[in-house]
Amino acid sequence: MNARLSEHQVAHIVDRIDRSRFVASPDLRHVISGRTIPPRNAMRHLLTLMGEVPSGARVLVVGGGSGYLPALMACTSDRVCVLEKEPAIAEIARANLARIGLERVEVRVGRGEDGWPERSARFDLILSVCSLDRLDVLLDQLSEDGFLYTLEGPEREHPVLIQRQAGAEDGAPRALGTVIFSRSSSQILIDLGFVEPAMLDRAREEAHRRHEPVLAVIRNRLGLEDADFYRTLARQRDMKFVGADEVLQRLDSELFHRYSRTFLDNRRVLPVSLGDEGLVVVTDNPDLSQDEAMGMEACGRVRCLLVTPTDFRRIWSALELTERSEQMLSWSESPSEQASNQDLLELSKNEISHYLVSIYEAILLDAVSANASDVHVERYGNRIRIRIRSDGELHDLTHYRLTPRDHAGLINVIKVRAEINIAERRLPQGGRSHMRVGNTNYDLRVQIQPSLHGEHAVIRLLSQTGRVLGLDELGMATTVAGHYERLLDNPAGLVLVVGPTGSGKSTTLYAGLQQLADDGRRKVITVEDPIEYSIDNIQQTRARPDIGFGFADAMRSFVRQDPDVILVGEIRDRETALEAIRASQTGHLVLSTLHSNDSVDAMQRMYDLEVLPNSLASELRAVIAQRLAKRICPNCRQQVEPDPRILRELFPEQVPSEFKCYEGRGCVDCGGRGTHGRIAVVEFLQVNDELRDLISRRPAIGELRWRALDNGLITMRDSALDHVIEGIIPMSELPRLLPQDRMAPEQRGGRRTAT
Repeated sequence: MNARLSEHQVAHIVDRIDRSRFVASPDLRHVISGRTIPPRNAMRHLLTLMGEVPSGARVLVVGGGSGYLPALMACTSDRVCVLEKEPAIAEIARANLARIGLERVEVRVGRGEDGWPERSARFDLILSVCSLDRLDVLLDQLSEDGFLYTLEGPEREHPVLIQRQAGAEDGAPRALGTVIFSRSSSQILIDLGFVEPAMLDRAREEAHRRHEPVLAVIRNRLGLEDADFYRTLARQRDMKFVGADEVLQRLDSELFHRYSRTFLDNRRVLPVSLGDEGLVVVTDNPDLSQDEAMGMEACGRVRCLLVTPTDFRRIWSALELTERSEQMLSWSESPSEQASNQDLLELSKNEISHYLVSIYEAILLDAVSANASDVHVERYGNRIRIRIRSDGELHDLTHYRLTPRDHAGLINVIKVRAEINIAERRLPQGGRSHMRVGNTNYDLRVQIQPSLHGEHAVIRLLSQTGRVLGLDELGMATTVAGHYERLLDNPAGLVLVVGPTGSGKSTTLYAGLQQLADDGRRKVITVEDPIEYSIDNIQQTRARPDIGFGFADAMRSFVRQDPDVILVGEIRDRETALEAIRASQTGHLVLSTLHSNDSVDAMQRMYDLEVLPNSLASELRAVIAQRLAKRICPNCRQQVEPDPRILRELFPEQVPSEFKCYEGRGCVDCGGRGTHGRIAVVEFLQVNDELRDLISRRPAIGELRWRALDNGLITMRDSALDHVIEGIIPMSELPRLLPQDRMAPEQRGGRRTAT
């Protein structure tokens, strides 16, 4: 006999099972979806639509997820069987069900199309919450007068519940209604284990107080990267996550003009294109409802793409710039002979000033979105080139079509922002400014350089609120990381991190500072120019040479502040080098950077700064030399055949057996480059008694190097090869990292290769 569930009974069943007991492990974010841990409202509506449940029924649930739905069905049935195709999720479901004492639910791994493994089994009710290619086996496993319920339709989060009855012709499908499985982004974050409900409540209070989105507060608290955070939300909301570069290639600016700016800003939505697939829009709001998007266009079909807040601003800026591009970016220029007699820097038309400011801000947004370290604004004749340096490589921004007149105005905008004299166009000039993108502050170091066709600008972006890498995230070999960690415990001495500009020296030092700050037992003072990262529990000071407060001045004042550890941003001159040695001699651990090619060359650099060999020998503890290599993208890494030319340089005598190397084939995550991010390749020189005696005698650099090799120097070649074999960097990086005479193994014991 069948009994119809009343609304009161449905509410009692849903209230009886605590949904929070079925929240999945964060390790399964790639397979957990909205139907795996369905919302309470969806379950209440689903049970109401089903209506009739056979008394003492035997139930089969296909796609049981983490166990929440089977637990609800067990409240109305004698026995529930579950088919789940993902073994990891099935194991979670078993553990969750056992935790609440539901022993009459049996979970097995299998495909819904194949039905319950025991072919003779019959079920009074079968409910499938996943998409199935065929239903014949499940229909055969229905008992007489049994019902098969399936969720069908193109909308994954808004499927229609379909009922089929055993014995009816062709299953006689009957649509019962739509079940809404969509969860808010806040609920998704709880389900995936990102936040606890209490933390979410605090984040909401902070967001209300600061007038910011809740997601921005949560992301900042968790220290998550924008792209990873929003990609996860897009997967859970059944939306496609895209980058701004992909969207910028298909923008239809005419659509942008149809809507008021207030409407688009309030909805956090931007139209991209309108075609056969309907209206395509982008949003940085994962909770944007389909109804809100549908109201934008009468075509009836809307596809929402999710982007990060930074990319949303980039796209908005691009649309606003395009709005005036026809009149502002396609001016015809005078012949070059006439142009050479015209001062393009004398701009009198005020109507384009705001436009040029918008261009500058859009370029900076592009750089932030690409995690770039530098922006280059260059002019070559009538061609204007905008480039950004990302992962150590320069990439052109081709969507800016600037004229020489625009370039001149843009340089003026950059100068004004950096408080640089706009009237001076003959000498190199430097300045700095600040900007804020979301909750991240950036210090911009600007350098203007005169050239043949006009002034060039280079802007370095330094994040002031970025996350400092820990020692375990630097990518150092375990042995080197252990040595570096031990150096930080030394009571006194000098530790140098050396390498060319942009080789990650400061990042390595900051990782050590972060460890000292977390430990909290020692007082740490730094003098930097500029302060690249703000670290709690570290006393950071900025050098101001313009007012007579340089590195050496800071060092002299620091020793009276009772520090344990002193960091000097860079040893640039003799005075700073001597003060660093003196601070070390008075019982302080001194960390600093130095520009030199390798660890042994650092000694010659200190000699050149007129540091006494005996003083250097007694105080120097170690030298870390490093360069940055491109990481292989982990999502498209594949084993490849090694380049025979590089192989001959690396192993002139014999290639090791089973030598392997890898590279990235290119994918969406790495923009088709095959690499994503960079890692330090390190040379480590520990100074022992034998080397200390040698340094005090100021030997030739060649002798010092082979003696260092004999005393355990970890060369850059060794570190680079380890990274190649482990599949972290491609072998093609080695010629860029190592000089030709260092590609082959260096000889020890007094015999050395030519240097």
